[in-house]
Amino acid sequence: MRLSSDQQRIRAAIDLLAENPRPPSCVALQGEVGVYRVCVGDYRIVYEVLDQVLVVQVVQVVRVGHRREVYR
Repeated sequence: MRLSSDQQRIRAAIDLLAENPRPPSCVALQGEVGVYRVCVGDYRIVYEVLDQVLVVQVVQVVRVGHRREVYR
């Protein structure tokens, strides 16, 4: 199965979040504790960082979607 270029960029961004869950481009979402977003073109990755887990960092992707629909 061949991924589209958008899918490849989103996957690469998620892989980078595993190394650095709070990159300079991330934005903390208001009203949510530990929930951030990063932009990949017209898409947004909304994810949660669980610091209390006994692993170095755990990133849980909550949703990925087009910017006009992801926050609904």
